[in-house]
Amino acid sequence: MRSLVQVRLSGSGGQGIVMAGLLLGAAGANDGKFVSGSNVYGAQARGSDCRSEVILSDRPIDFPHLISPDFLIAMSQATYDLYSAEVRSVDSLILYDPGFVTPRAIATVRQLPVQATDYALKNLNNQQMANLVLLGAFVAITGIVSPEGSKKAILGHVRERFHELNLKAFEAGMRIGRNVHV
Repeated sequence: MRSLVQVRLSGSGGQGIVMAGLLLGAAGANDGKFVSGSNVYGAQARGSDCRSEVILSDRPIDFPHLISPDFLIAMSQATYDLYSAEVRSVDSLILYDPGFVTPRAIATVRQLPVQATDYALKNLNNQQMANLVLLGAFVAITGIVSPEGSKKAILGHVRERFHELNLKAFEAGMRIGRNVHV
C-alpha cells in the first residue's frame, strides 16, 4: 500500500455509502492505520447525492480532508459524472456498479465494473447489501485493508441481527473481486 491513500465512495442516499465509508475507515483502524473520514449527503433521506471520503495512512495524517482521490467507488451515474474526472493517476482505480453507472473513457484510470446490486438482489434477496458487495470487491482488488480488519469492522458497527447477512455480502464481494481482471 502507498503510505497515504484517499478513497471516495459515492452514490445516492439509501445505498449505504456512509456505512461503507465508516466500515472502510474502521477496517483501516483495525489494521493499525491512521484514518480520517468525512461524509456529505443531501437533506433528503433517500435519493440525493452522497459521498463518504476515507484517508488511510501509515503515518499521522497532516490534512484530514480528501484532496485528490486515488480510488473512486461509484454507485450512481450522477456521482460518477461528478467525481470521476478528479481521479487522474495511472495507479488509480474506479469501481462502479454497472446497473447504475455507464462509464466514460478515461485514458489514465483503470475502471472496473462490479455487479453489486444485481448480485445482492439475485443472491441475497436484499438490494441494500450492494454496498457490502462492492466494499468486499474493493478490499479484494486493492488490498488496502485486510479482510480480517473489515470483518471486525462489520461486527463492530452493524447491528448483531444483521451480522450474518452483512458478512455474507462482504465475502461474496471478496469472491467477485478476486475474479475481476485488473
